[in-house]
Amino acid sequence: MTDKSQQAKLSKRAQLLDIVDKELLIKILNAFTKATDLTANIVDIQGRSIFSREDAQKSCRFCRIIWEKEKEKGLTRCMGAYERAGKQAAIFGEPYIFRCPAGLIEWAAPIIINGQHLGTIICGQVLMWEPEEFFWIELRQMNKELTVDFYELIDAAKKLKVLTVEKVQGAADLLYVTANNIMKYGYENQKQKQEMALQQSLLNEEIQNRKSLEEKLSIQSISLNYSLEKERDLVSKIKLGDFEGAKTIYQTLLADIFLKEAAKLNKIKARVLELGVILSRASVDGGADLNQALDISSTFLMNVGCYETMEEIDLAAIKTFDLFLQAIKNNSNASNRLAIRGIKDYILENYQENTSLEEICDAVFLSPNYASKIFKDDQGMTIMEYVTKVKLEEAKRLLRMPGISVEDIAEKLGYSDPSYFTKVFRRKIGMTPTQYRKQS
Repeated sequence: MTDKSQQAKLSKRAQLLDIVDKELLIKILNAFTKATDLTANIVDIQGRSIFSREDAQKSCRFCRIIWEKEKEKGLTRCMGAYERAGKQAAIFGEPYIFRCPAGLIEWAAPIIINGQHLGTIICGQVLMWEPEEFFWIELRQMNKELTVDFYELIDAAKKLKVLTVEKVQGAADLLYVTANNIMKYGYENQKQKQEMALQQSLLNEEIQNRKSLEEKLSIQSISLNYSLEKERDLVSKIKLGDFEGAKTIYQTLLADIFLKEAAKLNKIKARVLELGVILSRASVDGGADLNQALDISSTFLMNVGCYETMEEIDLAAIKTFDLFLQAIKNNSNASNRLAIRGIKDYILENYQENTSLEEICDAVFLSPNYASKIFKDDQGMTIMEYVTKVKLEEAKRLLRMPGISVEDIAEKLGYSDPSYFTKVFRRKIGMTPTQYRKQS
């Protein structure tokens, strides 16, 4: 085994114990055993227990005999079975009941976090039927590589619990739901801690940049002017749809608040809430639904008072910013579709005129810059290119009609110069109007 693959295995095992407290997992498994009289273990994707021998549950006597045979050959065999069963369970996304290499019934419940198979809950060992003569013959056959003395093994097998299919399935589902929910909670908690650490790092960096700026300028009055200017920039960038630039400014303003107010948590909360109000107004101006913006603001207002650290406030403020931007995008998409439909309808009704971009945009009450952007993003062409497309589609229709000259068609479509019309047609269609007419 290479060092790289060994490290990968260790990282999977460590990942599980990083997500949730080991003592909590042990407590859950012990409680399950007390309630059902069944043992359970958690293994990584290679079938290795994530617990030490001291922490692991005591297995049944049958399994201990198997594991002790021929210098852990039996244990290796079991781990291979756990690995295969875990993969099958992960594929199906539900508990997988299987027969172990020694002949007992066990089940594997996959631990899946964020779409990734991190480990497996293994539970058993039981029988699902009363042993008959054939079972003892089969047991000897399945374990002949490990031992020739079956007395002890058979005696241990006779003491195993016999469970119905329903009880096995119920125990498997119980462990699956319980463990995965605990793991999911642990993962979300870990993720939040990582986010807070990242935000703290970014915040510290921005604070240092801010300190450096103030030291260089050595101007006391800069703070107020600087903040007001940045707030105006924030509003402007949100209105223009420059969300990346807006987020950078927002993070800078947050850093300024934390720097100025230092450890004064109540003042920090007040300043951050003020910034939230500015952000809310800007988001509505940028296209967000008013009611949705108010909901986001009120939720932020209620939650801020509960935070006890700057890190919590910073993380909540960033998440609130993201919610506002998503609200803008969601509502803007719907509004944009209506605006694009309005632009296209106006063009279809007025393509015979030499309509300018400004006239088209005035008709739908949008600025040329904004209208051009949303139209290009949605249609893959500029507004005036669409105008030309509509004109040429109508030109092709008219050219298929006898008795209408190329000059008349050019005039109908708003081209004062027939030669210019011919030039545009040839460039877009690949042939002159006359050539198109002949082949139609």
